[in-house]
Amino acid sequence: MPNEKPQIKKLYALSSENRKFSFSLPLKHTIKVGKRNYDVQIKSDEKYGTYILWKNRRYPLEIVKSSQNKYEILFNDISYTFNVETPFSLQRMKVLSKHKGKQEKELVKAPMPGKIIDVLVREGSQVLKGEPVVILEAMKMQNEIQSTVNGLVTSISARPNTNVMKDDILVEIKVE
Repeated sequence: MPNEKPQIKKLYALSSENRKFSFSLPLKHTIKVGKRNYDVQIKSDEKYGTYILWKNRRYPLEIVKSSQNKYEILFNDISYTFNVETPFSLQRMKVLSKHKGKQEKELVKAPMPGKIIDVLVREGSQVLKGEPVVILEAMKMQNEIQSTVNGLVTSISARPNTNVMKDDILVEIKVE
């Protein structure tokens, strides 16, 4: 059968921190914590919406955003972003990352959802690694979001008094 698709037996979820989690297909309704297996069910009803049932407790689950293989979910009121990759696409990512030269630009992203209080840099400003570029309020606390590289600010997406989601781009810096 020449037109038959290859069977994928495993998927990988890559977190925003590039931690890799593997899943065998078909998906089972158990998770392993340490050496112990637990039954887990994903359910949906009109009263509770979509939730995960684990140890007779409901944990709310919502897909906030999905684009191609990238998902943002809200699980038990905590936001998670991850990519779902096949073994082939994961290998392709490894090969491409080896051939990638020095990164020309760095994207400073929001580490959590919140409200932009202040933008501390302007386009064309020089910044040093560790220098604060944005003040983000989350859960009534003001957090300094810092530059991760030395460079030149080329673009600012953050605007004071606007809300951002986790992983939204705040500032773009040309690496020097």
